[in-house]
Amino acid sequence: MRKPFSRRGALLLSLCALNSVAQADVKLPSLFSSNMVLQRDKAVPVWGTADPGESVTVKLGTSAPVQTTADANGKWKVMLVAQPVARAVTMSVTGKNALVLDNVAVGEVWVCSGQSNMGFSMGRLRNPEQELQAATNPDLHLFNAVRTAELTPQDDIKGSWATSDPQSAKDFSAVAFFFGNELQRKLGVPVGLIHSSWGGTPAEAWTSREALAAVPELKQRLDESDQRKANYPAALEKYEKETLPAWQTAVDEAKAAGKAAPGKPGAPVKPTDQNHATNLFNGMIAPLIPYGIKGAIWYQGESNSPRPIQYRTLFPTLIRDWRSRFGQGDFPFYWVQLANYQAVQTQPAEPRGSNTPGGRNGWPLLREAQALTLSLPNTGMATAIDLADADNPGDIHPHNKQEVGKRLALVALGKDYGQQQPFEGPMFVSMSLEGAKARLKFKGISGGLKSRGEKLQGFAVKSEGGEWAWADATIEGDTVVVSSAGGTVPVAVRYAWASNPIGNLANGAGLPAIPFRTDTTSVE
Repeated sequence: MRKPFSRRGALLLSLCALNSVAQADVKLPSLFSSNMVLQRDKAVPVWGTADPGESVTVKLGTSAPVQTTADANGKWKVMLVAQPVARAVTMSVTGKNALVLDNVAVGEVWVCSGQSNMGFSMGRLRNPEQELQAATNPDLHLFNAVRTAELTPQDDIKGSWATSDPQSAKDFSAVAFFFGNELQRKLGVPVGLIHSSWGGTPAEAWTSREALAAVPELKQRLDESDQRKANYPAALEKYEKETLPAWQTAVDEAKAAGKAAPGKPGAPVKPTDQNHATNLFNGMIAPLIPYGIKGAIWYQGESNSPRPIQYRTLFPTLIRDWRSRFGQGDFPFYWVQLANYQAVQTQPAEPRGSNTPGGRNGWPLLREAQALTLSLPNTGMATAIDLADADNPGDIHPHNKQEVGKRLALVALGKDYGQQQPFEGPMFVSMSLEGAKARLKFKGISGGLKSRGEKLQGFAVKSEGGEWAWADATIEGDTVVVSSAGGTVPVAVRYAWASNPIGNLANGAGLPAIPFRTDTTSVE
């Protein structure tokens, strides 16, 4: 006679069955979910996990299904054939279970990354209600990546896709939103934005270990970060056993003496801190690779301003690194040149050392490093040199993200989508001397050179004695002629060379001129 199952036996059997089903599930990274956008006109990578050896079939809309087999580690990947623009398509992924993704679109996909000015949300604008009421756009799809710092490259990141509406747009990057919304309006196709940023972070945090290690100057930065991570256990022990007790003693003594208590000392920085080299690449970029994209936009540099000369190497390294790892060629990479910041310039040259590494700030030099990076192919820059809040220039987060996003969109529309419209401001090309005057030639002068005001401002000339003085500047055709009031021969010219300069040169499209100097690209 067969004995009946005990309750314990039945429970164990049920758990085993559940575990078997869980192991068999085909899974997708969070990037692949309903409401996502796939990049049009190029092969579409789709990947995930399953049981080792499990057969997986992926089907998009009416396209032929593509089949593959999970490898020994349970990983699988397929390449779907290039797709034209599409809306409201269904994707199915089938193994021992089936996943169905709805409202999938095919269009243009852009990664949007950087630090706090990229992370600055729609809800923080000065007119959030007005902008959010107009944010509904079923052809604009938003993916907000959860901030994640990791010690090693990850395969997935928390986040989800949503079509744009007041609720989904509220916490989304304002720069990315206005960039993507402008693209969508002008192109008339679905646009997907993958927002992955973290405020206050340096560029080395967004760069892979291999890329940093390959450049001696950057390897030193990586080694320093690694050493701090390795020292953390000992530093934490000392903090808990020595620093905190000493602080508590000081607090007690201060209270007994009727004095103000000292502030609590900060704890050692954790190995998973977002500012450590590679941690954000590992947690917030690696999981996006190799998702099909059109390009990337970037708003960062503030946290690297104390090391602006190093940024000349670091920033191009980051761009090359991302391009290599995504494996989609030299995809477009566009960025925002830092906005004007702090007190408005009053002198032709700021105090010596104020704009050098370790000085008050290195913003002019950082902007120069950003401009120098335009030497890489398929790059572009939208300057924000005139977009600080006039009533609060000390705010490192200017509120006019509408114009920043629009200027980035102008670059993409002009360089990638063939729209014939100005997308860059005047950029210095060359200088020639004509007696006691210097003639400056520019490119990016669509509509002619213009002055935003009655008189050109922001030009300074250097005499043979090394002194800087404000210059008289006039527009002559596609050039600007500058001279000093004293009539001395100018050795060098600088324009808008300050943290918050007073320059007002623009082109006929209203796009401001890029800050520059003719004297040197050294540290000084």
